Amino acid sequence: MSHLYLLHKPYRVLSQFSDTEGRTTLADHIDIKAIYPAGRLDYDSEGLLLLSADGTLIHRITHPKHKQPKTYWVQVEGDIDETALQALRQGVTLKDGPTRPAKAQQLSDPDIPPRQPLIDPKRHPVTSWLSLTITEGRNRQVRRMTAHVGFPTLRLIRVAIGPWQLDGLAPGEWRREVLHAPKPPKSTHPKPKSRHKRRSVSP
Repeated sequence: MSHLYLLHKPYRVLSQFSDTEGRTTLADHIDIKAIYPAGRLDYDSEGLLLLSADGTLIHRITHPKHKQPKTYWVQVEGDIDETALQALRQGVTLKDGPTRPAKAQQLSDPDIPPRQPLIDPKRHPVTSWLSLTITEGRNRQVRRMTAHVGFPTLRLIRVAIGPWQLDGLAPGEWRREVLHAPKPPKSTHPKPKSRHKRRSVSP
C-alpha cells in the first residue's frame, strides 16, 4: 500500500520543499513529512503535481519507459489554427530533436480561476486555448512546441498525468489517494508430485 498526494501547484511556486532565495515552495501548500515530487513542474507553470514517500512508485511514474501521458491546457498568444494543431499532432523538430506525435485540439476557455498576476490584455489582446497531450518530459517542452508553430505559451496548466487528474482541485489544494500493489497472479500449473515412494514400515 502506498500513499500518493495530488497537489494543484500554483503559479510561481517551486516544485521543491526549500529554497535559499526565499521563493514560495511546496512546503507552503502541503505539510506532509518525507514526501517527494514525482517529476517536476516549472516555476511559472501550474497544475497537477504528484508526490509520494514511495521511491518505487515515483520511479514507476517518472521513468521514460512507462511513457505516462501528460495533458496540459495551454493559453497561447494569437488564435491558434488547424495548421498549427496538425503540426503538433505530427511532431515538431526542436533543437534537441523531433518530438513524438502529440494529441492536440482547440479548447474553449476553460472554467478555471484567473492567474495572479493576470495576463495583460493590452500586451496580449488575442489569446486562445488548446489541450495538448505528450508522452515525453523534456525541459520546457510544451512552451517550445507551441512557440515552434508560431503561438507562444502565455499560461500552462497540467491537468492530468497518466490516470491521475486535477479534478477540480483549486490552486494550493491537495488530496491523498491510497494505492494497493497488484497481487501476483495465481499459478495455473499443478504442483509436481513427489517422485519418492513411501516405504511400509513394520511395527
